[in-house]
Order: sequence, then structure tokens, then C-alpha cells
Amino acid sequence: MQKLRVGIIGFGFIGKVHAYGYDTMRYFYSPVPCETEIVKVCTGNPDTAERAAEFLSAQACTDYREITEDPDIDIVNICTPNNLHKEALLSALAQNKHIYCDKPLLANVEEIQEIAAVAANYSGTLQMTFQNRFFPAVMRAKQLIDEGFLGEILQYRAFYLHSGNADPKAPLKWKLKKEYGAGVIADLGSHLLDLMQYLVGDYKQLIAHSKIAYPKRPSLKDPAALETVDAEDSVMIITEMANNAQGYIEATKIATGTEDEMKFEIHGSKGAIRFNAMQPHNLEIYNREEISSPIGGLRGWTKIDIGHRYPAPASSFPTPKASVGWVRSHVACLHNFLNDCVEGDPGTPGLGQGMHIQIVMDAVRRSIDDKKWVSLVN
Repeated sequence: MQKLRVGIIGFGFIGKVHAYGYDTMRYFYSPVPCETEIVKVCTGNPDTAERAAEFLSAQACTDYREITEDPDIDIVNICTPNNLHKEALLSALAQNKHIYCDKPLLANVEEIQEIAAVAANYSGTLQMTFQNRFFPAVMRAKQLIDEGFLGEILQYRAFYLHSGNADPKAPLKWKLKKEYGAGVIADLGSHLLDLMQYLVGDYKQLIAHSKIAYPKRPSLKDPAALETVDAEDSVMIITEMANNAQGYIEATKIATGTEDEMKFEIHGSKGAIRFNAMQPHNLEIYNREEISSPIGGLRGWTKIDIGHRYPAPASSFPTPKASVGWVRSHVACLHNFLNDCVEGDPGTPGLGQGMHIQIVMDAVRRSIDDKKWVSLVN
């Protein structure tokens, strides 16, 4: 079996999630697409790099080029803050490495041109970690939509709700700083913008509004000092799609009482579908063509038991009847990437989708700044 050697750039929270996927793949898929080994890890600090390397039984480094330019490394896994993606991507693309890149692709839309120029000669596999596509219930929703279960799609709503920034005493971390290409549009909004395009179709135009909850927050280094906040805590987006469906997208970190609530509902002429990642065992469907009499007949919302029922070659571990979790969707996302690496496919959702979502996020920001609709039709 082919063996691919992995280098991880960045080993904070999401780096650990990706490493978990490589380490546990064999439990969830039989056979696995290939064997993998994490051989090198890079962070910006020598101490954290050494600790990460010890944890992974890998080599440590503090320069991403020791991974992207290492001829013995096959996969470059990018898990850094957004503003550090571009240079690592340029180097890895130039070396024709396989690339697994956390969302969003870049810090801003202006960086796309440089990436596209280098990518013109790229022959590897690049996949974005839009892992919300890889809940089995979302996969089933996509099947039903493609089969015409909804009929004509009329409207949708999508929410990604967190609450960590509702506390004015929450410190100012990098995900609330523009210099890092951060803010909730990039952090949570990118997921929803990708997912709704995947399920509903292309965006035609949109209008958006955002909010910074507190102009100043305590410094992460010195809680007694206050720093200015310049990236949004929440965004609300109204969209018109290419198929004339209307949609509403909300991403926020000031939704008090929520934890990690990603949910959507899509309504069509024949039926409807809804999903909440906080209750991931079920996909709910509504068939308007079911009989409604006598006394309601059989019409109403139906819960489909999805659980861990991934298609082959997924194993039955831990059991199809168990509720699936957020980390499992990451493993499925990574499996899709590794399979494409082995098959020689370009990656899905790939570089093109990463660049497109960057353009859509830029349209959201321009709409906020200009307070008007922005077209996404060329």
C-alpha cells in the first residue's frame, strides 16, 4: 500500500484535529486509501514546535519551508492563522505537494492572483477542510436534493452560532484581528457560504451587515490593557441564488446560549430538509406530496436515522447506530482528500472552491462597507 508522509504547519487546535484524523483513519475506514505518517511539524516558536514534535513522534521545525521544500514529504497540511496561508501555499504549490488546507484559503481576496499564477502549473491534490460537507446527514441531504426531492428550491436559512464573544471580558485573540485575515466571516461564515453553495447552488447577489459587539477587549498578553477590535463578531447575509432561490446566512460568536450550533433548512416546491449539527444523528425531511388526510394523513416532518452510516469503505466502527460527532466529519473530510491523492484527482472541495469562497467573502465585506447589494455574476 502506498505510504504518504505528512508535514503539519501549525499545531494549535485545528492542527491537533487534523493529526487525529491521520492517526485514527484505520479505525474508521477499511481499507484506508493509503498509509500516512506525520514526519514533521512546524510552529513559529521553538518550544511549541518541540512539544508538538514530541507529541507526534515527529521532527520539529520553525520554518515552513523545511516542510514545503522537503523532498521526502508528500502532503503539506496547513493549519496556521489565515494570514500565514499564502506563503506556505505558494511554496507547496511550486513543489507540487499534495495540500490539505484549513479554511479559508487566504487572508484576503487580493492574494488570489498570486496563488492562481502558481497553481496554473500545479499537478497535485489540494483540498479545503470544509468538513461540514462530510456529516453523513449532509451527504444524504445532497443526494436527496440532487434526486429532486425538494423540487424547485425556493428558499433556505443557514446558521452557525457560537457565544464565546458575548462576554465583554473575553480577550482579543487573533480570530478578532483584521491583520490575521480573521473575523467571523472567515471563521464561521466561510463554512456556511461553502455549504449552501454545495447544497443550493451558485450565488447571484448578496447584501450583508456585520457587528462588532465591543469596540475594545482585554489584551491576551495583559488583561488590564484594552485593545481595539477591528474584526466582526457577527454577520447576517441575505442572498439571491442563480436558481432564484432566496437565502439567509447568519454566522455569529455573540449568540448567548449556543455552543457550536451549525444548522440549516432548505425549502422547495415538493419538500423540505433540515439539519442541526448539535443533533447530528438525524436528517429531517418533509414531503409535501404525502397525503394530508384523514386527520393529517402521513404528512409531517420525518427523522431519518443517519448516525455513523457512511458509505463504503467506511467501517462499522464504532457502530452505525451511534450518534456521529464533529471530529468524525473531519476524519471523513480527510479521507476524501487522501483518496483523491491516491487516485490522482485534483481535490473536492478544491483550490477553485477555496478561491471562489474567498471572492464571495470579499463580496460580503464590500456589501457591508458600501451598504448595498453586490453582484457575483461575471
